[in-house]
Amino acid sequence: MSIQAVILDWAGTVVDHGSRAPMGAFVRAFGAFGVAITIADARGPMGMAKRDHIRMVGQTPSVAKAWLAAQGRAMSEADIDAVMAVFEPMNVASVTAHADFIPGALDALAELRGRGLRIAATTGYTRPIMDVLAPIAEAGGYAPEFTICAGDLPQGRPSPLMMWHAMARMGIWPSQHVVKVDDTPPGIGEGVAAGTWTVGLALSGNIAGLSAEELSALDEGTRATLRLRAAAELYAAGADAVIDSLAGLPACIATLDARLAAGERPGRR
Repeated sequence: MSIQAVILDWAGTVVDHGSRAPMGAFVRAFGAFGVAITIADARGPMGMAKRDHIRMVGQTPSVAKAWLAAQGRAMSEADIDAVMAVFEPMNVASVTAHADFIPGALDALAELRGRGLRIAATTGYTRPIMDVLAPIAEAGGYAPEFTICAGDLPQGRPSPLMMWHAMARMGIWPSQHVVKVDDTPPGIGEGVAAGTWTVGLALSGNIAGLSAEELSALDEGTRATLRLRAAAELYAAGADAVIDSLAGLPACIATLDARLAAGERPGRR
């Protein structure tokens, strides 16, 4: 029995080349509390539920020190809630400016649907963020069967709960008939924890962190270096395969189908 479903991430996977919308919102949200964080700080835990992401950034030694200096106390759970309350509307506003489809994504998904694969999504975005992004994407031609958001379940990534919930809704099992596609280690981790195949995206997402235009302007040597660095992170998180972007997914699924037919199972790269 072949692969039956693909469960996709959103930012850096289908839309928002370089996953720039959440990155900028994190920088601005911490700045609202007098704490300057770097782009690297903002991108570090990307893929996790956004409240967990804020906690992880706040625990970075340099950020923890800056928070103490600005606020006169260590970051508390109440402070995390306060940053989240500022961050979420900033991210809602920024997704409208970063909702362009990643080149090749729509064609790849149309091909997979033509093969009979079902398509759903999980995301580190909250429901209010997706309430803005999903209609924009649908108007442009992309609508998964459903999206499971961070906050819909007791735990987000890298726990398997969103993946298991998605598979239960689709009625698809065992897990080796499902592929999780993501640009972040926590997103790969949720697929690994759920027992599905996992495909990492090296150049379209958070690790490379570049717009499509910025990426295309690089010489091939620089692009190859970025690809190797991103692939190393994604393979370390447990990815079964790594491709540049969603444009390469149909060929990758065919390869995974052949591996499955040969008796191979996820996590045995």
